Amino acid sequence: MTIAKQPSYFIGLMTGTSLDGIDAVLVDFSAQPARLIASHSMPMPIDLRASLLQLQSASPNELHLAQLAANAHSAASAEVVARLLDQCGVSAAEVQAIGNHGQTIRHRPEQGYTLQIGNHALLAEYTGIEVVGDFRSRDVAAGGQGAPLVPAFHADLFAAPAINRVVLNIGGIANLSWLGADGLVSGFDSGPGNVLLDLWIDRHQSRPYDALGAWAQSGKVHTPLLAQFLSEPYFALPAPKSTGRDLFHAQWLDAQLAHMGAVLDPADVQATLCELTAISIARAIAQLGKADEVFVCGGGAYNLHLMQRLNVHLSCRAQSTAMLGLDPSWVEAFAFAWLAMRCKAGLSGNLPAVTGARGERVLGAIYPR
Repeated sequence: MTIAKQPSYFIGLMTGTSLDGIDAVLVDFSAQPARLIASHSMPMPIDLRASLLQLQSASPNELHLAQLAANAHSAASAEVVARLLDQCGVSAAEVQAIGNHGQTIRHRPEQGYTLQIGNHALLAEYTGIEVVGDFRSRDVAAGGQGAPLVPAFHADLFAAPAINRVVLNIGGIANLSWLGADGLVSGFDSGPGNVLLDLWIDRHQSRPYDALGAWAQSGKVHTPLLAQFLSEPYFALPAPKSTGRDLFHAQWLDAQLAHMGAVLDPADVQATLCELTAISIARAIAQLGKADEVFVCGGGAYNLHLMQRLNVHLSCRAQSTAMLGLDPSWVEAFAFAWLAMRCKAGLSGNLPAVTGARGERVLGAIYPR
């Protein structure tokens, strides 16, 4: 008689650089491979999104504002968790922990810190579930970039023997995981993903994102502007490296446009920003070797024009991670459930070859239920 294993439930919560929503997944780690049980997403509340955007740059009274935003973030996250559990009939008592990424408002590893806000104690209080948070700080303390953290998870879930496989996460920032045929894993942030595309369409059309990349497709790539974008020193930096809104923000974009000395058609700028994302990703992958397969997750997987431009520049066809059995919307939240599981088990969650840390470290701080 076979006795069924008790489920080992963890929740992953993710709000990324795009600030478009709060994603939650329930994962069962009792078997291999781990199984996605349920998922739920809620649009980022408008007031909270505005507060988080304001906190991306220095402002008066920002410590107070950051704590208020952290509390609001936790309240919204608790609502997402409640809806997630309600839809699958799992109780809070059955969940071992929530892996809560929080919201990055500063990422300055060269100065020894990274800051993701979110009141983990309050989230534990609201949900009655243990919370694991602050995943990046320990890697930074060990001399690492604190990012990207997902390559370790990608290697665990997606690596394939005898294949050079790339898993490409295109959120606000794009990061890639190289899963080598020889078993070696590497990765880094290639540069902007959707962040500048979202910023530009919001400025000109008051829309949060360019659905399917239709606006970018309507424009023409402005070659001098593309060259100006690609002259950004970050692209030439060697790995390990990571970036975020600290670099790729509205002021950066406006400074690049000012070099042109003329007002450009907004649709052409959007087309050029899309080309920047595609080319910077393709060049980053080429630095690591010849990829046999490229699988894309994150919001960028739904930008059809961006996917088309990637396929122009890559040596192989880019496909959605749905082809590997995991919807691209949920990969990153799944990763933070995995990191919470690793923390609870006392297992390392970083890859020094990716982040530049002095060694493997257990990531995260635990807030009891």
